[in-house]
Amino acid sequence: MTIDASPDRTPDSPAGAARAHIAARFERLPLCRWHVTVRLIVGAVTFFEAFDQLLIAYALPELRDEWHLSTSRATLLLTVGSIGMLVGALLSGRLADRIGRVKVIALCVAVSSAANLALAASPTPDVFMALRFVQGLAIGGEVPVAATFIAEITRSHRRGRFVLLYELVFPAGLTVGALVAAWVVPVLGWRWMYVLAALPGVLCVVVQRRVPESPRWLADHGRTEEAGAVMDGIEAEVERVTGKTLPPAAETLPAAEAQSAAVVQPASETLPAAAEAQPARPSLEKPSSDEAAATGLRGLFTGRYRRRTLVIGVLWFTGYFVNYGITSWLPTIYQNRYDLSLSDALLYSTVTSCAGLLGCLVSALTVDRAGRRRVITGCLGGAAAMLLVLAFLGARTPLEVLAWTSLAAVFFFGSNICLYLYTPELFPTRMRALGSSVGGAMNRLGVILGPIVVGAVYAGGNVTPVFVTLGAVAVVGAVVAALGAEETAGRRLEEVSP
Repeated sequence: MTIDASPDRTPDSPAGAARAHIAARFERLPLCRWHVTVRLIVGAVTFFEAFDQLLIAYALPELRDEWHLSTSRATLLLTVGSIGMLVGALLSGRLADRIGRVKVIALCVAVSSAANLALAASPTPDVFMALRFVQGLAIGGEVPVAATFIAEITRSHRRGRFVLLYELVFPAGLTVGALVAAWVVPVLGWRWMYVLAALPGVLCVVVQRRVPESPRWLADHGRTEEAGAVMDGIEAEVERVTGKTLPPAAETLPAAEAQSAAVVQPASETLPAAAEAQPARPSLEKPSSDEAAATGLRGLFTGRYRRRTLVIGVLWFTGYFVNYGITSWLPTIYQNRYDLSLSDALLYSTVTSCAGLLGCLVSALTVDRAGRRRVITGCLGGAAAMLLVLAFLGARTPLEVLAWTSLAAVFFFGSNICLYLYTPELFPTRMRALGSSVGGAMNRLGVILGPIVVGAVYAGGNVTPVFVTLGAVAVVGAVVAALGAEETAGRRLEEVSP
């Protein structure tokens, strides 16, 4: 294994050419059972992290009775997990860019499982609260790193559909978590719910044994021989499951760079002369020296990446501010404002969430053809329109609220899931996980502040200002996406973010 502690990351360097050749080898891989298998394994991890995130909501009623919690203490138990997820998102991104994607994913699974077992045995609210923070670190850390990894093993053609169909496992995990918890807690109690949630910890072993490290990450860190060996294994498996020989890798580099890319090939492989002679694509804009050298948080605010970081932060914040501002308060609004029973209020809220899942599916199926910018802009604009129409109509009946918030959910769920695809595309390999994690942190900030702001606006009992506020926030997100988002559909990661 060859390790360069400080590889030259400029495109003209041998290391830069090596990264480009790894990308070219990925581009020739057809989507096949190998991709699906890896997606299922990593998807199972994400599924159970989503499952874990929701458990506190169903455990809280029993926790309040058992430990005689005040409303403020109960609220803190809920919020501390989101704070942990915010911190975990930031920490995991930096860690994944340093030690690798797969290691961080496996570590997060192990920590989450251990935290669940400890939560099941918690003797006091203070211990439970501390463990909820640790669990939040793991959940917040795994999701953006997993999204980064999935993006890095997928070719540019139909990458959006492949990644977003994977991302559907998170809302699916939330739904299954709600169903399981609704049965387990009344029958066995909240402690057994956390015991069951710890069982998927065995996935940390499966991840390390069956999922290869990202060759893009290996090449970016100067581990060119190891990157080439991992690609050899992936290509051999793809040829085995498809029964077809892969075509030569089509380079997009000048001849000198393409020749130096041979460092990541096995001794028996050479680039075809036609591939070596192909000129660089005009759209491949070389990074400045500052951009090529910058890493970490400083890198996110250097050159072209400064604008991308700011835009993506706004999109994550506004999307999840609207999402959780609505979903967290709808049951209460239905009960207090429209005098619905608890069961009816929960049923109406569930319909809205299910409508959101439809929006996720529509985004997954259209994002490659329509493009990321159009989908995000259109979805946030659509959500804003639905909420402002509801406010204009006066939200007179619960059915009116149900209809318009469900339509809004189709749009903002569709926008939010698209961000899991779009964010990793905007940053180079050396800081891709960190960029995704900053998005995850802004997500958590929106999750925390959305319900707080909506609660303050709704304090007077009038729902119209609630929907005006949420609609206005969605408008801000739509405008930022329309003016500041760059299109990435159909482009290699290395082309978008050199």
